[in-house]
Amino acid sequence: MPWSGHVRAILVLGLPIIGTHLGQMAIGVTDTVMLGWYGAEALAAVGIAATLLHLLMLVGSGFAWAVLPMVAAFAAEGNETQVRRATRMGMWLSLIYGTLALPPLIFSGPILLALGQSEAIAADAQSYLRIAGWGIVPMLLVMVLKSYLAALEHTRPVLYIILGSAVLNGLCNWAFIFGNWGAPELGIVGAAWASNATQLFALIGVTIYAVRALPEHQLFVRLWKSDWQMFRRVFSLGWPISLTTLSEAGLFSASALMMGWLGTIPLAAHTVVVQLASITFMVHLGLSNAATVRAGNAFGRRDRDHLVRGVWVVMIMSLMFASATVAAFLLMPETLISIFLDADDPALPEILSIGIVLLALGALFQTVDGAQVIALGALRGVQDTQIPMYMAAISYWGVGMPSSYLFGFVLGWGAAGVWTGLVTGLACAAVLLVGRFWRTASKRVTPHSV
Repeated sequence: MPWSGHVRAILVLGLPIIGTHLGQMAIGVTDTVMLGWYGAEALAAVGIAATLLHLLMLVGSGFAWAVLPMVAAFAAEGNETQVRRATRMGMWLSLIYGTLALPPLIFSGPILLALGQSEAIAADAQSYLRIAGWGIVPMLLVMVLKSYLAALEHTRPVLYIILGSAVLNGLCNWAFIFGNWGAPELGIVGAAWASNATQLFALIGVTIYAVRALPEHQLFVRLWKSDWQMFRRVFSLGWPISLTTLSEAGLFSASALMMGWLGTIPLAAHTVVVQLASITFMVHLGLSNAATVRAGNAFGRRDRDHLVRGVWVVMIMSLMFASATVAAFLLMPETLISIFLDADDPALPEILSIGIVLLALGALFQTVDGAQVIALGALRGVQDTQIPMYMAAISYWGVGMPSSYLFGFVLGWGAAGVWTGLVTGLACAAVLLVGRFWRTASKRVTPHSV
């Protein structure tokens, strides 16, 4: 396929995936914006709560991500039975994990106190998580079905479902956080109920589409029937992805906890800037998912040239977008940060002053953050997950986390130092993972790779 063909194919596949990630992200952004209007204390508490929920969700998401390259490879081979088996066992693993993750969410107060958060923030965060935590099961099941559909290039309908979920979340937040339209004013608890309604809506929508669009797979027929061989196969591919995700998410979660040690204002500024960085990251993540599908197809067909060209195109597209976001973060920081805050909040000037510095540092890691996630996506496409797991652990926990503490507290740089550590860890991951892909791709995609 010529280069232009790769660009078109990646755009057709990738743009709806990017839109889906942005729509999913809009749910968290809506929570942040509306709770920022409600008050800095509520914003800080839900920032910590969302960090814990997001961390546990990401750890469990490895099984959903494993479904993506497996289904893509099986589809390229024309093996519909294997497509069904992999997807079902991805749902099994996600359901099991989600159930196990519920207790630490429901009883999160003591955990957050032990991690150095104030009593007020820990109590409010637990109030949120005792309700929102129940959404982790439908959230993970939605991720599995999204991976299944994306691998089969059914991306546009999923986009519409997720956008509908984001709209529903905004309406429910407006009603239940502030007490509009006759609803009770519930504050952060209202945001939790809105989140659960949103996740349930998405699960119902994606399930109905999967059943109607791909009836030949009989995805939910005898879903309870065990398939331990495929269960082990999905688990074997998925658990390194989970631990890789844990490494990166753990770095950002640790940075949120460190910000909590610095006080409510730095934590609120951090929460806002992380939301902005996460929005731009969703574009890179969508391109990474497209790379996984394309690489998975090439892996299934044993087509190395297709793999290499496709990954080059995705990396160039990621770099171009990163350049645009760097410019936006550096040229209009106050405008971007102010979107998330109440103009009458007395803490606004302090949050802005810290947030502008953090956003400038966020601009620094746009390129390396995009490079590392694209490389991860391509490596998953060729079902290479264990060595990248070790590389991620070294980069994020061995380099990034100690650097954040060193710069932030030992050297006394405060919030800026914590974010300097983030940049350092992400840069290390980018170098290691990109190097891993180009060294190993040709060895894995050969006539004897399957």
